[in-house]
Amino acid sequence: MPINNINFANIQLNPVKNNIKNVELPGQNSTSFKDLLKTAIQEVNHAQVQSDMATEKLARGENIELHEVMITAQKASITMQAAIEIRNKAVEAYQEMMRMQV
Repeated sequence: MPINNINFANIQLNPVKNNIKNVELPGQNSTSFKDLLKTAIQEVNHAQVQSDMATEKLARGENIELHEVMITAQKASITMQAAIEIRNKAVEAYQEMMRMQV
């Protein structure tokens, strides 16, 4: 079984451009933050569901290798940890902005 890379989110980072004409406004055809966040959460959930299904198959004695169960469990754990760290950084950034003096 090949080991695939963990794909937390299909986010492509574009370089910041100084030209104001290149700024995309809300309502234009672009991927919104909401959509990116929703996709990332769905991928974390999918990894968790795959891990649960593999664990259930192993517990029922179905034809699944122990290493496959452990790999899916670790993938789910890593994606969850990454999501938690991203959430923590976002909350920290929000709190820092709220502390700014205007």
